[in-house]
Amino acid sequence: MPAEILFDSLPEDWEYTTLGEACKQSGGEIQTGPFGSQLHAADYVDSGIPSIMPLNLGDNYVIEEGIARISTSDAQRLARYLVRTGDIVYSRRGDVERRALIRKKEDGWLCGTGCLRVRFGNGRVDPVFASYYLDHPAVREWIVRHAHGATMPNLNTTILSETPFVVPPLPEQRAIAHILGTLDDKIELNRRMNETLEAMARALFKSWFVDFDPVRRNMARVHHGRGEALPSNPDMPELRGNASPLLQHPPIPFVSDEIDALFPDDFEDSALGKIPRGWRVAPLPQIIDVNPTRMLRRGVIAPYIDMANMPTQGHSPSNINSRAFGSGMRFMNGDTLVARITPCLENGKTAFIDCLEPEQVGWGSTEYIVLHPKEPLPAEFAYCLARSTEFRDFAIQRMTGSSGRQRVPVESLSFFSVVVAPKPITHLFGKLVKPIFVRANVAAGESRTLATIRDILLPKLLSGTIRIEDADRFMR
Repeated sequence: MPAEILFDSLPEDWEYTTLGEACKQSGGEIQTGPFGSQLHAADYVDSGIPSIMPLNLGDNYVIEEGIARISTSDAQRLARYLVRTGDIVYSRRGDVERRALIRKKEDGWLCGTGCLRVRFGNGRVDPVFASYYLDHPAVREWIVRHAHGATMPNLNTTILSETPFVVPPLPEQRAIAHILGTLDDKIELNRRMNETLEAMARALFKSWFVDFDPVRRNMARVHHGRGEALPSNPDMPELRGNASPLLQHPPIPFVSDEIDALFPDDFEDSALGKIPRGWRVAPLPQIIDVNPTRMLRRGVIAPYIDMANMPTQGHSPSNINSRAFGSGMRFMNGDTLVARITPCLENGKTAFIDCLEPEQVGWGSTEYIVLHPKEPLPAEFAYCLARSTEFRDFAIQRMTGSSGRQRVPVESLSFFSVVVAPKPITHLFGKLVKPIFVRANVAAGESRTLATIRDILLPKLLSGTIRIEDADRFMR
């Protein structure tokens, strides 16, 4: 089948073909992942070979967090579906624009159920160039337009094979990939740094407000001073580590005797089990405003965050547009947005808003829940809570609706209970984590600028509007 023409003109030495033909000519193929009959839910294991599902596909990279795994024997049985460096994995249904280039660390993983694998073979097509070409707005639009199904688009090998594809000379492919890849490398570096920064904040939240580590360290000090062993209590989690509790600190920042002195040295009973003495249990709406009122007049141009730009990792949206307000959830700096619809909730789509102007109101999907802590809780508390396993598991268990379109009822959050610490502790938590969020916000802003530059260059480079002179010399 001849390729559909997507660009008005191309350089004379560039070839128009289809994605399937480009794969075939270089010894590759386009193949679907294993069907459900070949891999059942019971086959997944805690430790083994990662299996890439649609929810693991980020913006041209694989999201490893929470990835399912299969045994080595199942990987051998399904060897024809394993991925190699340079493959491109697509989502087969739903958001059919989702795709990821397979890097060296993912070599040998499984192209899981619900995915398609594109393999170019050797020599004719640079896979990194191809991954950027497939990100061209015209190519993405073509794939979405040809995917089957109005409510749930479906992609198959035939549609992908017929996707229009452009093959410049190999040196120019590599030069284009190098330019765009350099920008993406810096964006990825920022993403990893922000991932580390967020892990610090979330570790501190979990240590103080979930595991109560300072309380347990204080208990250990009291009993150590008396020469006693800690009392056995099946309701109280064990102290971490196998060294002396006084010498073993959890792997989090901001551990000191001065901080521990703010915490009690014993637990008391509550509706949630053992909690630090003097703390209390409260329903979430008592301490956090759910969908607080934010005023925005219809037709006003305001920052807009759609679900596609909601982060699965890190707190900052990948892109912020502006558009006239119609209807949707409204938010301000200090608010946390949580996706309440499947599969976005399971994917972890959550954002902390710290990128607007003071008093500015933004808006977005009606499928968000907006959270804002009441005084004296710091704004970052709601974000760390929304990212916690306890909150997410609670929300997922209360989803209602059809299997393909389930939502978390906002009113169900009234039944989620939170352990509340005294004001000095929550105030200190905010004081410690706020600089972490500020630093991450700066890096996220830089990444958005780099992404804008990349997105301006990408269609011009990939359509030949901008040529790279002497590509061979450029790559030396």
